[in-house]
Amino acid sequence: MAAETDTTAVADRGAAAPAARRPRPVTTETPLTRALLLAVGLAYLALFLFLPLAAVFTEALRDGLDGYLASILEPDTLAAIRMTLLVAALAVPCNVVFGIAAAWAVAKHEFRGRSLFVTLIDLPFSVSPVIAGLVYVLLFGSSGVLGAWLQSHGITVIFALPGIVLATIFVTFPFVARELIPLMQEQGTGDEEAAVSLGASGWQTFRRVTLPNVKWGLLYGVLLCNARAMGEFGAVAVVSGRIRGETNTMPLQVEILSNEFPLSAAFAVASLLALLALLTLALKTFLEWRYGDEMSSSQPGH
Repeated sequence: MAAETDTTAVADRGAAAPAARRPRPVTTETPLTRALLLAVGLAYLALFLFLPLAAVFTEALRDGLDGYLASILEPDTLAAIRMTLLVAALAVPCNVVFGIAAAWAVAKHEFRGRSLFVTLIDLPFSVSPVIAGLVYVLLFGSSGVLGAWLQSHGITVIFALPGIVLATIFVTFPFVARELIPLMQEQGTGDEEAAVSLGASGWQTFRRVTLPNVKWGLLYGVLLCNARAMGEFGAVAVVSGRIRGETNTMPLQVEILSNEFPLSAAFAVASLLALLALLTLALKTFLEWRYGDEMSSSQPGH
């Protein structure tokens, strides 16, 4: 009888043990608390995101659609749009090449000074874009370190397209690298080692193994880099000279038009920049929706 009682007690303890080990909920807020937190978040978004966007588009269309199109098709504005797209088309591919190379070096190789290298990649996040523009002026301006040599060879950097591209590259180069480095580090080197053991060359390993594994992270980095490149103001304002019809980009054109009358022209160009940003966000969302399963399966641990 005692043995039976002991067996029953052990069985009861064994049945109770899983219940005792059951994980506790991550949060214990009441539905009212969760609703309040959601309301605060939505109110914050409405105040600092939705209302300003609505104001931009409202002011842009104040003179009607004809006035909006007239502001966009003004020659100086068209020149600013072309300059913005050209700068982005030149700066983003350069940052893609750098970002892939930097991520490959950091994640796949051990070398002295790697931590310092990663820290330097983050430098544009902590340096004011205006300071970056001034540095380029000191280097490539007419009275700069390399200015006299460049002028003697007929090369113009500051107040011209090359200076704008250089400044844009500086402020945007962390985006692709910062998207790829943690992804490559998490994936490790197992796939590459397997490919090499099967006789693949370095280029074949990169093209057929590494690049497909990081293609979604690379795409995100490109989208972010492109959005930042088109919206850059501080560094470009310093190195461009703000020459109407020649070196102005869209953000600079917005500032110039905002000092004139009517303001609807400035809001029209600003709305175009906002539309480009929204288009970038929509493209990112579409890719997540369309290829969500494939993106999840390509991540480590899936």
